[in-house]
Amino acid sequence: MKEYAYIHEEGNLPPVLQNLTILKSFEENHLNAILYSSYFLECDPGDMFIEEDTTDSRMYVLLTGTIRVEKDSKLIAKTDVPGELFGEIAVFNEESRSASVVAETHSLLLVVDQKFLQEIKPVQDNGSFYAAVYGFLAKIMATRLKSTSQELARVEKELEQAKEALAKCEAKVVV
Repeated sequence: MKEYAYIHEEGNLPPVLQNLTILKSFEENHLNAILYSSYFLECDPGDMFIEEDTTDSRMYVLLTGTIRVEKDSKLIAKTDVPGELFGEIAVFNEESRSASVVAETHSLLLVVDQKFLQEIKPVQDNGSFYAAVYGFLAKIMATRLKSTSQELARVEKELEQAKEALAKCEAKVVV
């Protein structure tokens, strides 16, 4: 893995950042603060940039490449969608990471360090900024929760259908 400082020129985003929904969600002054606390992380295939059961205060935005999310070394998700956000829960609390995230292909990420962000823009002096950040993160988590709930409902329905089919098979065997 290689880290590169992101030298931010206000009002001039590099092409890799211009179309990211996550960045379009912020007013220019808020976006500048986020970018001042950011750097690029270049990963080779197999590089783990979030390790399960560790703690840190960084969020990651996928810019290019494909990454996979693993829980107990088992694949639980994979994406190549630019703008996908990882590690955002670390912004809300200081619990350990619930999963590992590994680059599957050569990948480029924008890393936002929440602790550094709070040093350059203290929470107590920047309420509107943090309201915007937390509001945005809440929308992301609500979307993910909805998706997870829908998947859980689908799996529960499938399980119920399997139980009914099994019960019918057992009834035929008894007869």
